[in-house]
Amino acid sequence: MLGVVAVVLATACNGSLAGISPSGGALKVVTGENFWGSVASQLGGSKTSVQSVVSDPNADPHLYESNPNDARAFADANLVVLNGAGYDDWGQKLLAANRSANRQLVDVAQLLGKKQGDNPHFWYEPGYVVSVADRITATYKSLDPADAAYFDQRRAAFAAGLKPYSDRIAEIKQKFSGRPIGSTESIFVYMARALGLNLVSPPAFMAAVAEGNDPPADAVVTFQEQIARKQVKALIYNVQTATAVTTNVKRLAAANDIPVVGVSETMQPETATFQDWQVAQLIALQNALNADALHG
Repeated sequence: MLGVVAVVLATACNGSLAGISPSGGALKVVTGENFWGSVASQLGGSKTSVQSVVSDPNADPHLYESNPNDARAFADANLVVLNGAGYDDWGQKLLAANRSANRQLVDVAQLLGKKQGDNPHFWYEPGYVVSVADRITATYKSLDPADAAYFDQRRAAFAAGLKPYSDRIAEIKQKFSGRPIGSTESIFVYMARALGLNLVSPPAFMAAVAEGNDPPADAVVTFQEQIARKQVKALIYNVQTATAVTTNVKRLAAANDIPVVGVSETMQPETATFQDWQVAQLIALQNALNADALHG
C-alpha cells in the first residue's frame, strides 16, 4: 500500500465557512491520497486548487510521515478529504495539530459508516465513490454558495465521465458473474463484489497482507492449494505490496497459467484521472478472464 508526497500548490484563499476569499481565489483543497484528489479536482474545476499528499507509487500511505509543508497545507485548507478507517491516520494527527475554524473535513470512512478495522479500500467500491462525490460537491456549495450552479455542473460532468467505468463494470458482471478469482490482499474485495466475481482467497491471508503482517500458515497453504488446483481464474496482485509470500503466490499462479492482474493503491500513472486509472485495471482483468475462458 504505497503512497507519496505530490504537491499541486493551492491558490491563496482565506475564506470563511460561508464562502471563498474576498479576492475571489480558489478554494484550497487537500486530500490524503491522489485518487480522492482526482475526484475533488474534477468536481471543483477552476473554483478549487487541489493538493494530494500521497501519490507516490513507491511509498506506503500507512507509513507516510508528514512534513512541515503538509502541516501548512492542512492549516490553510478550506477542505480536507481523508480516507479514514486507519488508512491515513497521519492526516488526522495533522488536523489535530493544525486547527482552523475555516476548514471543513470529509472523512470518507465516517461518511460511509465505517470504522477502524474495516476494509479501508473504499475507492474500489463504485457506490462509495458516488457517495463521496456527492458529499464533496455539497461541501463545495456550502463553502462557496455563489458558485453552487457551477459545482452542480461539475458534478454532472463527473457523472458523465464515470460512464465508461460503470459500463465496464456492468459488462464484466454480465459476462463473468460467479467466476472465482483470487487476490493477494483485501484491496479488491469491494470491486470483486461489484463485479459479481467470487473472491475465494482466504480472508485471513488478504487481511494480514493488507495490514503488513505475515498471513497465518494455514491460510497460505489454502491459498497455494487453490492456485495449484486452478480453482481461481485470475489472480489480483497489489503491485504496491510485494512481500516474499505474495511474490511466491504470484509465481505459483504464473506457473499454473493463471493470469495475474496488477492493481494499485494510488493512481498510476499519477497524471491519470480516477476513472481512467480504474478502467485500465478493469480492462486488464477482463482480458485475463477472457483469456482464461478461451483456454478453459
